[in-house]
Amino acid sequence: MLGEGYEVVTLPLGALPAGAGPGGDNVAHLVRRRADGNGAEKPVNGAVLYVHGFVDYFFQTHVAEHFAARGYDFYAVDLRAYGRSLQPGQVPNFVTDLSYHFEELDAAARIIRDEHGHSRLTLMGHSTGGLISIMWAHERRDDNVLDALVLNSPWVDLQENWFMRTVGTWAVDVLGKVSPTAVVQNGLESPYGLSLHRDDNGEWEFDTDWKPKSGFPVRAGWLRTIRRNQARLHRGLDVRVPVLLLRSSHSLLKAKEWTPEAMRADTVLDVAQMAKWAPKIGPNVTVVAIEGGMHDLFLSAPAVRERVLSETDSWLEGLRQGDRIVE
Repeated sequence: MLGEGYEVVTLPLGALPAGAGPGGDNVAHLVRRRADGNGAEKPVNGAVLYVHGFVDYFFQTHVAEHFAARGYDFYAVDLRAYGRSLQPGQVPNFVTDLSYHFEELDAAARIIRDEHGHSRLTLMGHSTGGLISIMWAHERRDDNVLDALVLNSPWVDLQENWFMRTVGTWAVDVLGKVSPTAVVQNGLESPYGLSLHRDDNGEWEFDTDWKPKSGFPVRAGWLRTIRRNQARLHRGLDVRVPVLLLRSSHSLLKAKEWTPEAMRADTVLDVAQMAKWAPKIGPNVTVVAIEGGMHDLFLSAPAVRERVLSETDSWLEGLRQGDRIVE
């Protein structure tokens, strides 16, 4: 599907408790693109592991090719019940505990470690994948498996008013415990999907069975674990590796209809919340705002995504040179 130069391996996963996951066979898939011109040799700059967001999977080949050209072996994981890993009859994109996804990241990290030994590993997480990556980096902070964390518009808080963030969260917590698969929202109420696909207003081709433009239903048990993990983040975590948090310069929330402005803003999450909670991730967090960035900054307009990639390159180069830049 991705073309020449890509490899995909299936990762068998353990069974989850009844009702706690998507059902059926739990598997993940790991995509790999070797560093350009590297053959079987170790990459110059180590490896990058990419974790997608909600209603998402890996199709951003331009990102893989960018890092492969700079001496990184690039990996991307499709989490259980997402994308390539979604099995017939499964509830899409559903778990009742985000820590279940640690199994996928652990398996991917083992493969990368086996292939590269002690080469540098950079974890790169988008949106919900950003939250999962933060929590995994916190929980694995003593294991020395990670060297850097790059966050692309991470989901660190609920982009709603005070009532929904407090009373609404309490109600979801109760409902998510007793009826975890109950639908609390039918898809994503945002013009974001219409800003991406080339059949609409975007420039990208992706499988709309795996990434529907209107999203998958949001279920109570899943939102419950999102809010619980966000609350843990708000109390403060201990991610010890350097963190780069990239976000758009502004949000455009509550828009129901597509407009050209949707192509120049985060229409899914509140970027002010990202800036607010960034210091709670760990002691070394750099925040960079990207003018005109969309929710997935790597899918923004060409000039914008080039700046995102350039900012990431410069930050990683600073780490390789021994710098530790803290905003």
